[in-house]
Amino acid sequence: MPKTILVVEDNIELLDLYTEILQVNRYNVQTAIDGEEAVTKYMQVHPDLVVMDGDLPKLDGYEAFSQIIKSDKNAKVVIVTGFPEFEPKNKIALEQGLISVISKPIGVDTLLDLAKKYTN
Repeated sequence: MPKTILVVEDNIELLDLYTEILQVNRYNVQTAIDGEEAVTKYMQVHPDLVVMDGDLPKLDGYEAFSQIIKSDKNAKVVIVTGFPEFEPKNKIALEQGLISVISKPIGVDTLLDLAKKYTN
């Protein structure tokens, strides 16, 4: 049975790219384009991994992560960010159980390594 990954990204081109890469590699992919939708989808699907942009509309990735981890302390969430100024948020989220913070741009190998490592 394929593992499910929730990809949360408000840049539609990146969302489509990540989705295609993961689907070609036999992952079931769910998507969301903002933090609120991410939390809702997480509760519906309970994916094996969440790969989420840190800078999202409605709820940023850190706020969405916080809501997800409160409802499921075993949630596996990775934040992808292009904003080094989020460093204080990264530290707090890592202390709360965030698995990792990855800098953008995220390459194909990095995405697949994350998927393999955290969905087994």
